[in-house]
Amino acid sequence: MSLKIAFFDTKPYDESSFREVNKKYGFDIKYYKGYLNIDNVALTQGASVVCIFVNAVVDKVVIDALYRNKVKLIALRCAGYNNVDLDAAKGKIKVVRVPAYSPYAVAEYTLALMLTLNRKVHKAYNRTREGNFALNGLMGFDMHGKTAGIIGTGKIAKILIKTLRSMGVNVLAYDLYPDKNFALENQIEYTDLNSLYANSDVISLHCPLTKETEYIINADSILKMKAGVTIINTGRGKLIDSKALIDGLKSKKIGAAGLDVYEEESEYFYEDLSNKVIDDDVLARLLSFNNVIVTSHQAFFTKEALENIALTTLQNVDDFINEKPLVNEVVDKL
Repeated sequence: MSLKIAFFDTKPYDESSFREVNKKYGFDIKYYKGYLNIDNVALTQGASVVCIFVNAVVDKVVIDALYRNKVKLIALRCAGYNNVDLDAAKGKIKVVRVPAYSPYAVAEYTLALMLTLNRKVHKAYNRTREGNFALNGLMGFDMHGKTAGIIGTGKIAKILIKTLRSMGVNVLAYDLYPDKNFALENQIEYTDLNSLYANSDVISLHCPLTKETEYIINADSILKMKAGVTIINTGRGKLIDSKALIDGLKSKKIGAAGLDVYEEESEYFYEDLSNKVIDDDVLARLLSFNNVIVTSHQAFFTKEALENIALTTLQNVDDFINEKPLVNEVVDKL
């Protein structure tokens, strides 16, 4: 009998990519539309592996239920793992993830948000569809010669930085572990957060979500920023205090914001709610600004990324059942 995987939060594109890659492995994958939580954890009975995405709620109660159901591996098909109680899983269930699926996808999407907001492409698109070809209100600025502040300089950020530098954009960077060789090669400057806030025309977030980085963008940090700054977040929703962001937008301290993530996104993102009223007042307010773009955590969403997610996830499972080293095992909290 082939190994059984209970696959949660399935979308058509997930099933398509995993079915193709699974031809190599031959696992018995059962696809479920709902995300894993205590109400549907019974569906894992008979499965050795559960495969989950970012909206799964894998707390201690769910971990204990999985353990009783003899689940041996939690395979995250994403990079983040803050939705899994690792303390509860320790010694009971192994946890693996996909640390990187396409840094190019996220870096390119980050740049797309920057340029769209700057040149008001979203507003122009809506106008011309209604026969309005006026340019009033659509003025942007040359990115060339401006300064971008990049918080976190991992793989995604480095690709973005190289692209920005090719456009003549100056880059200030902040990272707990600065890559001095990279800085020298690409003529960027590592600095402290206060200097980055004060001197950046655009700020882009690429750091992991930790206790130290939660709400790194808050009322105090916004006060230190340049007037009219653009803020981009393709990282984690809770890097930004959304209410402080709204206040900054209302006061014009923040000129624009591009958000591919939101701190309370789990109830909304990846779902079609077009026939419902959004009852999250903060999200509804953000959507009301014409200088804010909110997208549904889609920065990763390319053909190449989906293929890499499926390949890495199923290789993680194969390594586990063949007792090989788990190179993508999660052992510490974010």
